[in-house]
Amino acid sequence: MQWFFIFCRGMAMGAADVVPGVSGGTIALITGIYERLIDAIKSFDKVFLSLLKKGNFPALWKHIDGVFLLTLFAGILVSVGSLAKAIKHLLTHEPLGLWSFFFGLILASIFLMYKKIKKWDVALILYLSLGIIIAYTVTIASPIETSESYWFIFFSGAIAICAMLLPGISGSFLLVLMGKYAFILGAITALISNLQKINADGIATNGLILLVFALGCGVGLLSFSRAISWALKKYWNITIALLSGFMIGSLNKVWPWKEIVQTYVDRHGVEKPLLEKSVLPQTYALIEDPQVFLCFLMMGIGLTVVLLIDKLSSKN
Repeated sequence: MQWFFIFCRGMAMGAADVVPGVSGGTIALITGIYERLIDAIKSFDKVFLSLLKKGNFPALWKHIDGVFLLTLFAGILVSVGSLAKAIKHLLTHEPLGLWSFFFGLILASIFLMYKKIKKWDVALILYLSLGIIIAYTVTIASPIETSESYWFIFFSGAIAICAMLLPGISGSFLLVLMGKYAFILGAITALISNLQKINADGIATNGLILLVFALGCGVGLLSFSRAISWALKKYWNITIALLSGFMIGSLNKVWPWKEIVQTYVDRHGVEKPLLEKSVLPQTYALIEDPQVFLCFLMMGIGLTVVLLIDKLSSKN
């Protein structure tokens, strides 16, 4: 039964990673598997290579916590593959409700992170502030048009996966800033469509794009996980304070009521938001219906979901 719950956590992480502004690392943290995930990823080391060379697969599988990783990543892949189109639809047609849900989710997560540190001091507050500044700066940065070359797709994967490991900093939002979010999401949906139609050319093209992106993710994952694991073990309070700051700073991105300040036209001739700023519901009402009741309801649901997950995780 425990592996079913690990799979469900993977599904939740995958759903969060699809949304530009929400981190799968946040889900891993609030569901109690963050440190186990980091330790499992960094176990692809010299011991792993030695066991692989000797052909000692049972010991190798145990060393990397194989069942945990396989179950979790199966949940992530199933979620991304099945929810990509649904999330894209909600972002287009029901953005206020979706952003409100994740705002409530992150708000509750910040409260749980705060409780992890028993005694705050000046140094921890400074690290918290640094995290807030970094994350907030990321949320107000402008997206750019970038190359669709394979080397940049690889680079984008490495950068995005590093952010996905950090609660509060969204890997998918960094993909937006690098001009690769719609590109990668389009490749996923196109591959699924081509598989259904048995279109060999489409499968090969989109499959290669996703393979290169996945390789970049793998390289970033293996290298960055070691740094996080070291920080958590040696400077736990400081790391938690910094991660809490990341989550607080990211609230600006998931605030549901936004005003478009500037737009741009992409290479396909489609007009898209370039700069947005957070506004109060009454200001947003001058543009369109702020759906205040729906937004606060979804925030409440997000808060409740996190608190329930924390309670269940504590019992486990």
